[in-house]
Amino acid sequence: MPDSATPATSPASAPSPADPVPAPSQPLDHVARIQAEWSRERPDLDVSPQGVIGRLHRLGGLLTEELCVVYRRFGLSEGEFDVLAALRRAGEPFERAPGELAVHTMVTTGAMTKRIDRLERDGLVTRRRAAGDGRGRVVALTQAGRELIDQAFTEHMRNERRLLDALTRDEAAALEPLLTAWLARVEPPQEG
Repeated sequence: MPDSATPATSPASAPSPADPVPAPSQPLDHVARIQAEWSRERPDLDVSPQGVIGRLHRLGGLLTEELCVVYRRFGLSEGEFDVLAALRRAGEPFERAPGELAVHTMVTTGAMTKRIDRLERDGLVTRRRAAGDGRGRVVALTQAGRELIDQAFTEHMRNERRLLDALTRDEAAALEPLLTAWLARVEPPQEG
């Protein structure tokens, strides 16, 4: 979602890895401008990684903003949406232990407790002792929580489709395995 001050470079006019900064006749996006400035100021450094990393970082921020618009429509933060989605994905009876939720949503148990507190206060989840383990707790979706996440997730998928439609099917198909391979090399292995 580039603004008018920073027109995006189309895939056909994107700089090649050998020439990280587009020729002056091509429109410069925000990252290309930064690269050009660093190339001018620090010609001793290879600034080509900024082409990929900078654009992914910028795109990640823009996509997150667009995704959060939908979450807010349903009265949820991104983190609260993630908790409800993790519970819904668990299948019947739509429950998980708080520690398991923290792993699934990649946050600390302290952050998870705050999210669960708010969701419980809003009547979207309940907490109870785990069967067979008096010390353990289980978080479960309420009927209201299930209805809300089903509606929110449907709208979330529409929104993701809208965002992905900025690419052709072939571009998206080519991008997904590249991102999958890169993420697998960078992200620590996930439990469960």
